[in-house]
Amino acid sequence: MKLWSILGNSQKLDGGAMFGNAPRQMWQKWLPADELNRVPLACRALLADGLNGKTVLFETGIGAFFEPKMRERYGVQESRHVLLDSLQAAGFSHQDIDVVVLSHLHFDHAGGLLAPWVEGAAPELLFPNAQFLVSRNCWQRALNPHPRDRASFIPGLTDLLEKSARLEIVEGAYSQALGEHVRFHYSDGHTPGLMLAEILGAETDGAARGGLLFCADLIPGKPWVHVPITMGYDRNAELLIDEKQALLQDLLARDVRLYFTHDPNCAMASLTCDERGRFGTRDEISELKGAAFF
Repeated sequence: MKLWSILGNSQKLDGGAMFGNAPRQMWQKWLPADELNRVPLACRALLADGLNGKTVLFETGIGAFFEPKMRERYGVQESRHVLLDSLQAAGFSHQDIDVVVLSHLHFDHAGGLLAPWVEGAAPELLFPNAQFLVSRNCWQRALNPHPRDRASFIPGLTDLLEKSARLEIVEGAYSQALGEHVRFHYSDGHTPGLMLAEILGAETDGAARGGLLFCADLIPGKPWVHVPITMGYDRNAELLIDEKQALLQDLLARDVRLYFTHDPNCAMASLTCDERGRFGTRDEISELKGAAFF
């Protein structure tokens, strides 16, 4: 199996919103803000070729579905569909994808499912040959969002996914499409049913070791590895901290690497923990280009 980091459209969002109650004096050392107090963010997908015999894309980024006014509001930096260009640069097209794994259905993670915005045109679903994997609780949240995050969902996307007849609602640790090659962990602190995909490594002493976890919005990038750091967008910061603490302890014990979707500079890193119990990273990698799974 080989892995590629696939960049989608980038964003700039308010640094205070991205770092919750952390003071600017702290977070600006991690991600310097521009004159509008916005920090740069990636929308990075992960492409795995040969995973259970399939070509699998983990998330799709924000894409280019927004009309120009909304694109500006949410700080999307490019008008073209960058994800499609990145797939092409890796030697693939969206028609080649067999499975798309969606951690949740917020627009900055699922918007890339849609064709670029064209005035007067109805939204069009890309990836015509792919199965779409979504957790049960994420699906229910998208169907009936809370007023706090209703604006984070794309109107009509659930209808398009359902009409495709290629939607798998995932419950439990494994999916039908990927079998026991990918194990799912769940978190409710950011949004109900956030589905974190772990590409499993070799089993040793009854535990899968040396795998890779797509961290989604539980840990958007390196700064959020520090357990107390959360986002203002999280629905329940205290719950998220507890979930993150428990998951990182498990991943560290099994030497599972972390894959970041929103970090502008780091795609993947190994996990560390110091004598005070503070988590950090090492062996940071900015890009994967057909890397053999380790």
